[in-house]
Amino acid sequence: MGDQVTRSTAMDDNEGEITLGILNAVEENSKLTQRSVAGDLGIALGLANAYLKRCVRKGLIKVQQVPSNRYAYYLTPQGFAEKSRLTSEYLTTSFHFFRRAKVECAVLLQECEHAGVNRIGLAGVSDLAEIVALSALDSKVELAGIVDSTVKIERFAGNPVFASVDKLGPVDALMVTTLRDPQICYETLRREHPAIPILHVPLLRISDKEERQAGSDAISDSERRP
Repeated sequence: MGDQVTRSTAMDDNEGEITLGILNAVEENSKLTQRSVAGDLGIALGLANAYLKRCVRKGLIKVQQVPSNRYAYYLTPQGFAEKSRLTSEYLTTSFHFFRRAKVECAVLLQECEHAGVNRIGLAGVSDLAEIVALSALDSKVELAGIVDSTVKIERFAGNPVFASVDKLGPVDALMVTTLRDPQICYETLRREHPAIPILHVPLLRISDKEERQAGSDAISDSERRP
C-alpha cells in the first residue's frame, strides 16, 4: 500500500529548515550559544556549529567577540533577506506538504479499511503522524499509538507515545510517519517485525529493497547485452 514521505527534497528541505531556525534564533538573541541553538532546534551540537560557520561564510551572519571570551551573532542585510526567502519557501512547502499528505493518508486509511486492517501503529512523531491522526477521525481504522524512542513525551496528536513497537499491543500493520530517514525506518521495521505489514504514503518516497535490487539487476543485465 503506497510508497513514502519526506518534504519534497528531503535533504534540501532539512538544510533550509535548519538554516532558517538558526537565522531566527540569531535575530531573537544575538548572545546565543551553539549549545542553545542545538537545543532549540533539536540537532547535534556539532551540526549547530557547522551550520553557524556556514552562515558566517555565506555572509548571512556576522560574529563579534564580546567580554568573557564569548561571541555575539548578528544578521547581516543578506541574512535578513535570506531569512525572508526561506520563511516564504517554508510556508509554501508546508502548505503543499499538508495538502498532499492529507490526501495520501486518507487514501491509505481507506485501503486499510477495505483490506480489513483495523488497528495500526505509527512509527515516528512528526507532522505526518499528526495528519494521520486527523485523517483517522474520519476512518474506521483505530490508531494504537505512536512509536518513537527519540522523544520524551507521553502523548502526541491525541495518541499515546511508546518507546517500542511491543508496547502498542496487537496491530494489523505499522505505518512509517517519521520524516527523518523514513527509508531507514521502513527497512528497520521490516527487518525487526517481518510478520507485520509496513505501510507508507507515496510522499515519503520509500522504495522496497527487493524492488531496488530487481531494478539494479535489470540494469546490469541490459549492460551485459551486446
